[in-house]
Amino acid sequence: MVTLAEVARRAEVTAATVSNVLRNPQKVKPATVERVMAAIRELGYRPNLTARALAQGRASTLALMLSNVTNPFYPEFVLAAEREARKRGYFLLVCNTDDDPAIARAYLHQIAGTLAAGVIVMNTDLAEQELTEIAQGGAAVVLCLWEHAQASRTLPCVTVDFAAAGALAAAHLSELRHRKIGALVGEGSGGPQSVRLRGFAEALAARGHAEKSLTVATSHDSIESGYEAAKALLLAKPALTALFATNDLMAIGAMQAAADMGRQVPHDLSIVGLTDIQLARQFRPALTTVRFPTAHIAARSVALTLEMVEGTAPAQALYQVRAPELVVRESTGPAPSRRRG
Repeated sequence: MVTLAEVARRAEVTAATVSNVLRNPQKVKPATVERVMAAIRELGYRPNLTARALAQGRASTLALMLSNVTNPFYPEFVLAAEREARKRGYFLLVCNTDDDPAIARAYLHQIAGTLAAGVIVMNTDLAEQELTEIAQGGAAVVLCLWEHAQASRTLPCVTVDFAAAGALAAAHLSELRHRKIGALVGEGSGGPQSVRLRGFAEALAARGHAEKSLTVATSHDSIESGYEAAKALLLAKPALTALFATNDLMAIGAMQAAADMGRQVPHDLSIVGLTDIQLARQFRPALTTVRFPTAHIAARSVALTLEMVEGTAPAQALYQVRAPELVVRESTGPAPSRRRG
């Protein structure tokens, strides 16, 4: 097996320089990086990650634990997080829990502090107390996009203003003069997306909408469930002229349901989602939505985890990244002058 020392000799640098090239290339002169990488390729060097972890007292891997990798939001988040981790000299291990708390628990106990120096935990069914116990064992644990996170939590959390996101959607529909509005509220492993709904409802009330003008239905946060929930809601309340879905997948399902029911979007029915996944831009009509700064959230989560690993971050903190943003596309328009029903 080729050793790091052999690479150093071939590149005519020190072993420490080779280590820096592998972990922090931005701190090394480009010409030196090129020479070291050439030596690595010529010799077929492969770093021994276990030995490195033992020598440094920590792993060179970060773990990202998410609930369901089939949700299109997560691959987009993973891509941004992996880029940030790699830029900082770390590998990213993605752990898909499949919405199963037992799998999440097994991942945490097996990788936290051993295979991974830190763990970014997105919405799961695990209680905060379990995560706190893992952190007390020496692992850096950072929560990400927990909708119900509070500043008093014992673990740091990177999140976004979910209520403000809902309020942006409400303001948009109100400005389009919609008065009979439905809301599809998603529920996944992180619980109901109720903070988004609260922001939406409070913004409508502030604009003079009567409480009874908003009809709410709950659904799993998927296209299929959004389809079924929207269809049931539109059958029960045919006079609705707009729907707000607390995530884009349900909004896309709602657009499919509207099409199958002969409702034209946005001529008969306006639909707005939340998150701005890539599919929202690709679907036709393109979905009006409230964009989360996904790449920024991912980068901040990785940075905070490494700050925890290095002992430079506060143990308890709530980090809200920059505000969500309304993105107007083709799925919303003025309320029709003649209402159904």
